[in-house]
Amino acid sequence: MRPAVAAICLAWMLAANAAAAADAEKGRLFLQERCGGCHATDATGDSPLPAAPAFRQLGERYSPETLEESLAEGIVTGHPGMPEVVATPEEIDDIVAWLNAVQAAPKP
Repeated sequence: MRPAVAAICLAWMLAANAAAAADAEKGRLFLQERCGGCHATDATGDSPLPAAPAFRQLGERYSPETLEESLAEGIVTGHPGMPEVVATPEEIDDIVAWLNAVQAAPKP
């Protein structure tokens, strides 16, 4: 096997293992602790702050995977009161696993 092909295969296997190791429940707990004061973090229920979107509806705007870089660098918004949220690579995998698990079904 050529070295480049082997490297690509190894990278793919490592990424697959990382995704398999993601723990959606840990992601839910992370979001509940850091974001649950304003956002609904579960599959049901209203956000404590009505203007804050429920995380289960993020898929209506974009894929949860698009948050990976923002979480690694620190999510910051222009409105006051929202703290900067930074996560480790493992926490990001867990968060994305949870967000994918709770996305609302598309509206017909």
